[in-house]
Amino acid sequence: MEHETLYSLANYLGTFAMLAVLGYHFVAVNGKYMAKDGKAKA
Repeated sequence: MEHETLYSLANYLGTFAMLAVLGYHFVAVNGKYMAKDGKAKA
């Protein structure tokens, strides 16, 4: 495996991991403020 290939793989995996964490955090935090029917609580 070449250095450039390893660098690209690490970069893409790191980016995906960060987006996955941000997506999970967004869903987890907003889930507390959403009702079961999908409407925001007043």
